[in-house]
Amino acid sequence: MSGRIEGIEILGTGYYVPEKILTNKELESRLDTTDEWIVTRTGIRERRIASQDETTLSMAYHAAEKAMQSAKIKPGEIGLIIVATATPDMIFPATAAQLQEKIGAINAGAFDLSIGCTGFIYALVTGALYTKVLYPQKVLVVGAEKLSAIVDWQDRSTAVLFGDGAGAVILGVNPQKAGILAFELGADGSGADLLKLPAGGSKLPASIETVEKRLHFIKMNGSEVFKFAVKKIEESVNGLLKKANLQPDDIDLYLFHQANRRIIVNSLERLSLGIEKTFINIELYGNTSAASIPIALAEAIHAGKLKKGDKLLLNGFGAGLAWGGLIMEY
Repeated sequence: MSGRIEGIEILGTGYYVPEKILTNKELESRLDTTDEWIVTRTGIRERRIASQDETTLSMAYHAAEKAMQSAKIKPGEIGLIIVATATPDMIFPATAAQLQEKIGAINAGAFDLSIGCTGFIYALVTGALYTKVLYPQKVLVVGAEKLSAIVDWQDRSTAVLFGDGAGAVILGVNPQKAGILAFELGADGSGADLLKLPAGGSKLPASIETVEKRLHFIKMNGSEVFKFAVKKIEESVNGLLKKANLQPDDIDLYLFHQANRRIIVNSLERLSLGIEKTFINIELYGNTSAASIPIALAEAIHAGKLKKGDKLLLNGFGAGLAWGGLIMEY
C-alpha cells in the first residue's frame, strides 16, 4: 500500500518518558549479561521503566498535552485521536477513547491501532488521511507503550531491549505544504511467529498453563527479526525515494524506529550516508515500540536537527511482520 497526501503539516510534537532509569549495570545483577554485551549488540545503555501507577494512558496523556502546547491548540479543536500501542491498559475500551476524555477533546472520535513497532507510521498515515476530511479540525496521533509490563525479566534476549514512553504529534491542513510526498505500509504475516505475545488474546486466554509457561511475555527470534529489518529498511527507503523522485542526500533527516543501533548504522551505510543524517536516542530509552519514532522526532526538533521546510523520512518495522515509511515536508 502506497501513496501521497498533499497539504498536511505537523503542527506540534510532544513526548513523555518515566523518571525511573534502569541501567545495563543494574541488569548485570539480574541476568547473565554485561553492559559491554548489551551496548555492543544493541547500542542501549539504559531504558525508562514506568512506575506501578504509570500506565500507557497516563504516558499518552502527558505526551498529548505537550503536543497540544507545542501546536498552540485547544482540546476542542481535535477531531480525531489515534493511539498506536501494543500495550493498551485494557483490551477494551480503547486507550484512545479514555485519552479523549482525559484531555477534554469533546469533539473527537477515537480508536487504537495495533501493528507493533510500526504502529506510529501506520497511525500517522491514517491520521493524515483523516485530517483533510476533518479540516479545520486537527488530528492527534500518539504512540505509547508500557513494554515493561510484558517483558520477561528472566529472558536475557528480550529483557535488555525494551523500555516505556510515549510520543505525540498534532496534524493539520496547510495547502502551502507539500505534505507527505510518499508513503508505504506493508505486512508479511508469514513471519508472525518471529515476534509475538502468545497468550492473553482469544486464542490463548489466561490460564494456569499459560502463566506457568510464561506465555504472557514477549517472544522474539532476534536474529531473524534483525535480518528482516536490515533488508526491509533498505527496500522501503529506496522505494520511498523513488516514489518521491528524490536522492538520498535530498533528505534532511532520517528517523528510524529505535530498535537497534546496528540496524540504523547499517541502513545508513547501505544508503552511503553518514551518521549526521539521522538522530539516535536508543542508548537512553531502548526500544519503545510504537513510541520510539515520535519520541525521537520530538527530541530531534528540540535539538535543532529538523527545521520547517526540511524533508523528513520516517521508517519503522516490527511485529506482523510489518513495515512502514514516509517522506514529508516538515
